[in-house]
Amino acid sequence: MNAFIILIDQIVDIYIWTLLAYIIVGWLIAFRIVNPWQPAVRMAVSILGRVHEPILGRIRQIMPDVGGIDFSPIVVFLVIHFLRNLLVDLMTDKY
Repeated sequence: MNAFIILIDQIVDIYIWTLLAYIIVGWLIAFRIVNPWQPAVRMAVSILGRVHEPILGRIRQIMPDVGGIDFSPIVVFLVIHFLRNLLVDLMTDKY
């Protein structure tokens, strides 16, 4: 069972790092540091968007509009960390 906890923890870590990459690429495009029409950038944004937009889109629907600031990644980070800590605590208490 310990291997299962480690696997879940690693999957969550990968998701968090890819979410950070998605946010950073979005900022680089918004500040015109990278060209969104380059094939590598377009492919990265497409892949990361397919992974993260379903969850971020649902959070954006629930949250009120705060102007131009998008707080949905922060909410996702908090929820992921809460669920990961909850899972680890529940699994380690049993054994």
